[in-house]
Amino acid sequence: MPQQLDKVLYTAHAHTTGGREGASRTHDGKLDIQLTPPGGSGSGTNPEQLFAAGYSACFIGALKAVAARQKISLPRDLSVDAEVDLGPVGQAFGIAVRMRIHLPGMDKPQAQSLVDAAHQVCPYSNATRGNIPVTLTLG
Repeated sequence: MPQQLDKVLYTAHAHTTGGREGASRTHDGKLDIQLTPPGGSGSGTNPEQLFAAGYSACFIGALKAVAARQKISLPRDLSVDAEVDLGPVGQAFGIAVRMRIHLPGMDKPQAQSLVDAAHQVCPYSNATRGNIPVTLTLG
């Protein structure tokens, strides 16, 4: 049974038309994009790129939250490189995620502990856990 939210902190709203060859716009207009299938000739982005951007941004937020709780200073130039693969899974399609987390100057065991803790609190990690392959490595 899915875990229910204790409280809703924010709700994102998007209106999409045309699927992978369409457009998507948030209700506030801050995101207004054209969509193009992966490898397509159009100038738009695709859902896998959006997922990579969203997951990596969310994971940095989780790193910051965990570091603040543990009173750990994060490097200013921390970054995450995310890759989202799309491919067949039997008769359907699925995705897999690989993220390389860059925490320059941090002690490797402390950085790994921080990544592991962030993976437990990140909403994207919790949504994908047990559903798709997610590989996290320190870079």
